[in-house]
Amino acid sequence: MDHVSVVVDDLPAAIAFFTELGMEVEGEMPVEGAWVDRVNGMDGVRVDIAMMRTPDGHGKLELTRFRAPALVAAEPVDAPPNTLGLRSVMFAVDDVDDTVARLRAHGGELIGEVADYGDVYRLCYLRGPAGVIVALAEQLG
Repeated sequence: MDHVSVVVDDLPAAIAFFTELGMEVEGEMPVEGAWVDRVNGMDGVRVDIAMMRTPDGHGKLELTRFRAPALVAAEPVDAPPNTLGLRSVMFAVDDVDDTVARLRAHGGELIGEVADYGDVYRLCYLRGPAGVIVALAEQLG
């Protein structure tokens, strides 16, 4: 897998959120043209993208903000974890509680609560930019 793409309405805020998770901006650029229209199956596509990478360089996340055509909202807006399709992106973190606190400052909201999976992981789901669910996992022991 090369990367996962997330469409957002506020690119700077999404960059700040994922930077707080430890990701680094690999590059930012506007993208448009006939080839983008053909790939997306839409006319007049104009987007701004930021490619984020994990510190180890093995994972990438493409944040995309459409300037045209207009964004289409998902229904329901805050889809629950059992909604069909891509639901979450999981990140390994050193301290779930600290990470949740830092992400709340960037608009992150817990979906349920932080819970332990035996003595193996401390886990939670957090709603991030554009409603994407970010799963956090802290390995215990």
